[in-house]
Amino acid sequence: MISPGSPAPSPARAVEGDHKALKWRGDRFFNRELSNLDFNDRVLAMSEREDIKLLERVKFLAIFASNMDEFFQVRVAGLKDQLAAGIGTAPDGLPVDAQLQAIRSVSAELLERRVAVLRHLLGMLAEHGVTIQDWPSLSEADKAWTRDVFAERIFPVLTPLAVDPGHPFPYISNLSLNLAVIVRDPQTQARRFARVKVPPLLPGLLALPGGQRFVCIEQVISANLATLFPSMTIESFHAFRVTRNADLTLEEEEADDLLLAVEMELRRRRFGRAVRLEVDETMTDEVRALLVRELDLQDDDVYEAWGPLNLASMWQLYGLARPDLKDEQFTPVTPARLVASSGGVADVFSAIRRADILIQHPYDSFSDSVEEFVAQAAADPDVLAIKQTLYRTSGDSAIVRSLIRAAEQGKQVAAIVELKARGDEAANIGFARALEQAGVHVVYGLVGLKTHAKLSLVVRQEGDGITRFCHIGTGNYNATTARSYEDIGLLTADPDIGADLTDLFNYLTGYSRREEYRKLLVAPTSLRRRMVELIERETALGPSGRIIWKLNNLVDPDIIDALYRASSAGVRVELLVRAICCLRPGLPNLSENISVSSIVGRWLEHSRVYWFSAGEDNGRGEFYIGSADMMERNLDRRVEAIVGVESAELRARLWEILEVDLADDARSWSLQPDGRWRPPSPEGTVNAQNRMQELALARSGRRSLDPEPAT
Repeated sequence: MISPGSPAPSPARAVEGDHKALKWRGDRFFNRELSNLDFNDRVLAMSEREDIKLLERVKFLAIFASNMDEFFQVRVAGLKDQLAAGIGTAPDGLPVDAQLQAIRSVSAELLERRVAVLRHLLGMLAEHGVTIQDWPSLSEADKAWTRDVFAERIFPVLTPLAVDPGHPFPYISNLSLNLAVIVRDPQTQARRFARVKVPPLLPGLLALPGGQRFVCIEQVISANLATLFPSMTIESFHAFRVTRNADLTLEEEEADDLLLAVEMELRRRRFGRAVRLEVDETMTDEVRALLVRELDLQDDDVYEAWGPLNLASMWQLYGLARPDLKDEQFTPVTPARLVASSGGVADVFSAIRRADILIQHPYDSFSDSVEEFVAQAAADPDVLAIKQTLYRTSGDSAIVRSLIRAAEQGKQVAAIVELKARGDEAANIGFARALEQAGVHVVYGLVGLKTHAKLSLVVRQEGDGITRFCHIGTGNYNATTARSYEDIGLLTADPDIGADLTDLFNYLTGYSRREEYRKLLVAPTSLRRRMVELIERETALGPSGRIIWKLNNLVDPDIIDALYRASSAGVRVELLVRAICCLRPGLPNLSENISVSSIVGRWLEHSRVYWFSAGEDNGRGEFYIGSADMMERNLDRRVEAIVGVESAELRARLWEILEVDLADDARSWSLQPDGRWRPPSPEGTVNAQNRMQELALARSGRRSLDPEPAT
């Protein structure tokens, strides 16, 4: 069994440790990249908490590793591009080279903690009969069984690539797991380097008989290298992994066909510049130097680790049928207004016509609300048209299927598909083509802008006129993430909002210069200006003003400066920021009236809710929900939509959400003026996400987290 080693460090280390990057942070702004790493620190800390179920801690470790992959593929890659071009200084004043140095320092510390956490968790899993075993520790029976599996299922898909005068150094694909092998010819004594890629179609962990014991796939391959290199002497073998620049570089103005341009850029992106090399701790200096040279990296780009390099394999452990090691299952409830008297889902359009409906995922069912909204629209003979934005969606999307059915039935269907949604470009191209083949009018958004708004518009014939039914959300139309991301959506038949969505879709599919809307705040036209105006209105109220925001990221300097002015005027500002926060709270004469907290829990907090008191309190002010965070990209380079919520009932629900989140002391971190995040107290009693589950169950009449019985 892989040795568990010593226990993981306490999450309090995030406060007590010497944060080397602090000296590079500016007087008014925290560095965006370091704040991003702070968020990953908080995610990693969840895997260190002894009060969390064991496999849930394994899940957080896998999420942390995935977050770090994306950070290097996008943020570090971007900084390296800036450095090469000789441009770029962050708003906090930190030069690019200093940012990269700070990232290296913090990332190395996080990697040390990752290793410690992994050792600790593996030791605890072993106590529950779940083990990842080293090849040498396997019994002869297990080795024999594994050799058979290798011969039948693994060997046929492997391709060893040697490096010699006739074979150049092979291309190493992004995030692939590889073995660097040194082989020697026993006759000539010639030594050669060879690379063996672990195909992504293979599981990261091979389950041994019984299903509770595993061995890393790279160890299985390493133990059978003689089969790949017959009659050769295997001198050494070491696992490694390469991270490359994964951002699109696209000149949209020069592209006649955006879909084809994105496809070509995706092919080019496979050869993006390497930005990180991960190696196992046994790698020799000789092999490391060869990889660094061939990949055109520096020594500071190399990260050495113990254990599996690809921690995505930890999801296999989380997938085990071990309910004793996981949180209780929560089945989302059907929103009460959408429950038919006879059971099942009601007529969505009748329900919306009676009053606006607020839904909060994953507590409220995505399938029984948003997917049902589009499905009923597709099947309803009185529906004339459906218009939909699609930024990220699930692989087998019920919404895409509904749009196809609607088009096949002769309805006017338009889909704005964002081909440049990072990481989902290939998938979006696939379902965009399927939609086009079914007769859907597919548009790829606006040149120079990503369409990030979450909008759905249904036009229905009712009597002598039409009614426009709308969904405006904070999250993607993605059934998979709707089960793990906390998001909010509004279903409404408000005529002004319907007219606004009509105008906005016309802007997205045709030609328009509309900047003002009736009830929508739209980026990049009116959103930034209106948000500053709303902050300034609170500023004028002085100590009687109050602002509460719930969002993912707060980065934009102008918005932050406006919040500083509000704080200086005595306005109470409470910010719930999931990930990146460049605002410095608690500074005398600048931000002493601003508090920042961050909930990291079972669900990923993804909704955006903006509340301004307007001289009122206790939820009687103005609420806005929508797709935009307060970042330059959201305000200036994306199409975003935020809508005001006017219903007193729904505003009370939003106020309840904000109050519960602000009261959290079990999963909520607090940002300090020096940039450190104070972790929640181990004695905390208010878990906002658990409370949201309880409230959802109470609204549905259920009293248990257990799934409803099958009918």
